Amino acid sequence: MKELTVKQNDAGQRLDRFVGKAVPLLPESLLQKYIRLKRIKLNGKGAKRDTRLALGDTLQLYINDEFFEKPREENSYLKVGTPRLDIVYEDENILLADKKPGVLCHSAGVWDYNTLIANIQAYMAQKGEWRPKEENSFAPALCNRIDRNTGGIVIAAKNAEALRILNDKIRDREIEKYYLCAVQGRPSPRSGRLENYLFKDAGKNQVYVKSRPEPGAKTAVTEYRVLCSKGALSLVECRLLTGRTHQIRVQMSHAGWPLLGDGKYGSERFNKGFDEKGQALYSYKLYFDFPTDAGILNYLRGRTFRVDRVDFAEKYFGVESTEF
Repeated sequence: MKELTVKQNDAGQRLDRFVGKAVPLLPESLLQKYIRLKRIKLNGKGAKRDTRLALGDTLQLYINDEFFEKPREENSYLKVGTPRLDIVYEDENILLADKKPGVLCHSAGVWDYNTLIANIQAYMAQKGEWRPKEENSFAPALCNRIDRNTGGIVIAAKNAEALRILNDKIRDREIEKYYLCAVQGRPSPRSGRLENYLFKDAGKNQVYVKSRPEPGAKTAVTEYRVLCSKGALSLVECRLLTGRTHQIRVQMSHAGWPLLGDGKYGSERFNKGFDEKGQALYSYKLYFDFPTDAGILNYLRGRTFRVDRVDFAEKYFGVESTEF
């Protein structure tokens, strides 16, 4: 039990809002539940959530110690009351999540519990698959990342052995990643291979195409094929053979077919004719090739996983991802 005393600057606040600020890791749903169950007391007695606090009031909090820790990414899962996940596939070793555009994989410099990793860790902790207090160092981890405004499949490892294997397979390009994108125009030829040198300006978070090798520039290779065209747009499938920052967005733009809604590499004038908040890009399919031994994950060899739907594919082309 911990006890808090209301100071001058806190007087007049509602009980629930005061506790929410004082214990930021406590999920809103648990906060309200603990008030109802009188695990949060005011001056030794139960109180309603909208009770106004007075100077000198004392609150008795019968709450687990971990909720009083300083918020950081490693414990942000505690704040997640009801995990929000769209699970494509799950077993005892891995979880494939369909990350929606706008969701961060990890926090970006400031504490944030609305991240994909926090929701996955909360999901596993609440199921009892992951018991943080019994682990010395391991926590469920993401094996790949997707930009905030890009959606698609993200791989999470549930144990250290799976994490090691998946990291090796991604490094050795034994997991094939396929993206759908809506682009301006009609690419010609309708299938091909884009090869460039990409240079990332970290300060500007901008990537530039270089015609020849130079310090800091890395080779980028993308295979593409046009699936269909409608009006001023084409739906294109891209397969990444390398994994560079903004690779598809930069290469397609450089080729003359910028992604719809791309505010960084696309056409502002063209995008004004459409109601899109970010680039029309989705990592919709994974293929676990695994030509070499995959240990405890050998059972995944030859399997393909894909998302159920890609909004812009349905919106502009009237097709579902399962049609490809």
